[in-house]
Amino acid sequence: MTDREQYTPGPATGARIQKDGEKWTLILVRELRHSPEKVWQALTDPAHLREWAPFEADGSLGMVGAAVKLTTVGAPGPHITETKVTRADAPKVLEYGWGGNDMRWELEASGGGTRLTLWTSIDRRFIAMGAAGWHVCLDVLDLLLSGTPIGRIAGPETMRLGGWQRLHAGYATQFGVETPGWSTNAPKPEA
Repeated sequence: MTDREQYTPGPATGARIQKDGEKWTLILVRELRHSPEKVWQALTDPAHLREWAPFEADGSLGMVGAAVKLTTVGAPGPHITETKVTRADAPKVLEYGWGGNDMRWELEASGGGTRLTLWTSIDRRFIAMGAAGWHVCLDVLDLLLSGTPIGRIAGPETMRLGGWQRLHAGYATQFGVETPGWSTNAPKPEA
């Protein structure tokens, strides 16, 4: 069995939501054992993003004003977002848009590692799914930075992952939202 086959996401923790009328923001915090500089490179370099992020980038996200095309992984058809990096204070804050959502990454040195905080606007109907998806992506990022990469898990592949239904339901409960009906192609929720 490979490391990827053994991977199961942990419990639904480290996320909260901020509501402003119909605008909801997902805030996901993760403690990483890696320096802010190393994490910054993984957030901005296309080769690193290809290993963990739910999109492909055709250029670096590390410079203010950079125009970058982000292609969503696993979308039913090509879904390309042209974005402009609006803030890139290495290795502390990175801001850009993706798929109509504002993205803000904050990196803070913490105990020899980095406290990484993702702020992203998201449609409230998909807030639990977004939290679960980013949870998995950040797990994959941590493994990549630790030298034990398992490869990107994004899009529909995430929903076939063991533990996905539990993770999604856990975030839905925390946020007080309903989960949509489960697809017949997805595993049933775990007991």
